[in-house]
Amino acid sequence: MQPALFQRFCKLAYDKAGIALKPGKEALVTARVSKRVRALQLGDAGDYLDYLEEEDDGEELQTFLDVISTHFTNFFREPDHLDELARALRGWMAAGQRRFRFWSAASSSGEEPWSMAMTVASQPGADRTDWKILATDIATHTLAAARKGHYAADRVAPVPRALAQRYLERIPDPAGEEPDRFGVVDELRSHVVFQPLNLTQPPFPMKGPFDVIFCRNVFIYFDQPTRQRVVQAMEGLLRPGGIYILGHTETLNGIRTGLKMARPSVFVKAGGEGQ
Repeated sequence: MQPALFQRFCKLAYDKAGIALKPGKEALVTARVSKRVRALQLGDAGDYLDYLEEEDDGEELQTFLDVISTHFTNFFREPDHLDELARALRGWMAAGQRRFRFWSAASSSGEEPWSMAMTVASQPGADRTDWKILATDIATHTLAAARKGHYAADRVAPVPRALAQRYLERIPDPAGEEPDRFGVVDELRSHVVFQPLNLTQPPFPMKGPFDVIFCRNVFIYFDQPTRQRVVQAMEGLLRPGGIYILGHTETLNGIRTGLKMARPSVFVKAGGEGQ
């Protein structure tokens, strides 16, 4: 791919989704764009860019943003964050709180919000509270898979055995030709809402406040000004004393924020009880 063409793809990704494709990503973009060129039976990457810029409904743009984002995720990934969620929830319930709102800001194919849901639902007394999880992602195709909540056996392998037995159900292939899959049970589905959202375009439509926001492994795609806008908008939706969680490799260094680090990757909004 010619440098000028690569830069045009970079500008499109940044303008539409705040994704900052850095130098060195040429091979990745070329490979993934080539797949779309073949799928659409176009001539080359230049034709594909023209197609993206000229389409009316934005459907292929969503596909483009989906394929250039690396959606690596697992059930119970970085499990100490889920332990943090469980500890906070137990403490708040002990203090008498009965309504909880959580946000998985980059839900990808759903493993994160479903892991959060299993964690919350399994806490003693949670069944007597009003709790919901909002799961959002910019990639609508990935979001559709997340909402469906069906996974191959190897994908659900990280789920602790006790939780898997309680919150996953086996789904045999009707034709008997494919391996069985596993789906999340209705008990969890009633608590999780999936919605498309572009994090780089605040203000966001939800009102909050949220008790816990998971925004993990998202900032690797954003430049510093975009990170600042996203954190500022999310902080405004987090209740005092609420918890903001990044990926283990991420920080808020250089971000103007009132969030205080409780430990690496875990931040608390000042103003809550004991803060």
